[in-house]
Amino acid sequence: MIVIAACVVLLAGIAGVVVYALNDARSKQLPNLGVTVAAAHCDPVTNDASTGSGEHIGPGTNQPDKTSATYDTVPPSHGQHFAQPDISGRDFYSATDRPPLETLVHNLEHGYTILWYDGTKVKDTSLLKEIADKANKLPEASGKFKAVEWDPSRGAFPQGKPYVLSHWAKEAGHRQQCGDLSGQVVVDFVKKYPKDDTQEPGAA
Repeated sequence: MIVIAACVVLLAGIAGVVVYALNDARSKQLPNLGVTVAAAHCDPVTNDASTGSGEHIGPGTNQPDKTSATYDTVPPSHGQHFAQPDISGRDFYSATDRPPLETLVHNLEHGYTILWYDGTKVKDTSLLKEIADKANKLPEASGKFKAVEWDPSRGAFPQGKPYVLSHWAKEAGHRQQCGDLSGQVVVDFVKKYPKDDTQEPGAA
């Protein structure tokens, strides 16, 4: 009886460890990171009239002296851009190392989704980094996802919405403004606007 009781206790302990491990792994999956969709308080996705496809500015273009573009929205979902996109392979940027906005808009033209964040409101970026890493592993993104701190000199971020997703699709630019960070919102946005739904599918 003592042996049986000991075995029961051992099996119960193993079962507890397995359940904990499964729950822990599940909690780290992208859809479960951050808050729920409802708690993120996101606005509906916009449909921005698309302009600027193939319109390069800056050195090496037919507008070499134009080194800054004007965008219709903050942050942009389309528009004129520099001739070279960011090809670093990095998926996270802060204010200290982010590429020029015009460079990143070229990435949008190539099918990237960018999660912009307001650095004046968002101080802990650990969750952002984790979400960016996992979002890049979605087949609909396949490495074309970046989280980037917004440059306030380029316009005021939406009031009360410190996170904005943007994607330049074939028919329009799209943005979704959110009050908090939700992995499920990111999944839904990337699946709705995958890397191949873009102005230049297949471009790096």
